[in-house]
Amino acid sequence: MEQLKGRLKREHDTLECMTRIYCARHHAAEGGVALCPDCRELVDYAYQRLLRCPFGVEKPTCANCPVHCYKHAQREEVRKIMRFSGPRMTWRHPVKAFLHILDKGRSVEHPAVTRLRESRRGK
Repeated sequence: MEQLKGRLKREHDTLECMTRIYCARHHAAEGGVALCPDCRELVDYAYQRLLRCPFGVEKPTCANCPVHCYKHAQREEVRKIMRFSGPRMTWRHPVKAFLHILDKGRSVEHPAVTRLRESRRGK
């Protein structure tokens, strides 16, 4: 099985921490240690999406990404989790919260724009 590395791994770890906070409060998971099956499925889905991210380590946060690779239902669920867990992250995982805020400043252009620019240069 492929492994995430660098910033992608950090992003996945942050999402998993946020999901644990949310799940412990809303789904009565085992003291925040284990995720309920629905939350585990969402975290695994996010992992697969990160593995296939066209931006790789240059990836911005999903909210700032020009390519939305999550299905609508999963994207809404992640938004709900982040809205709830975001403020709590500053107390439970301050370093991850700070790095996530820094990552929000990343921006990239859509891959189609990049390809178009490169094809024009080649002429």
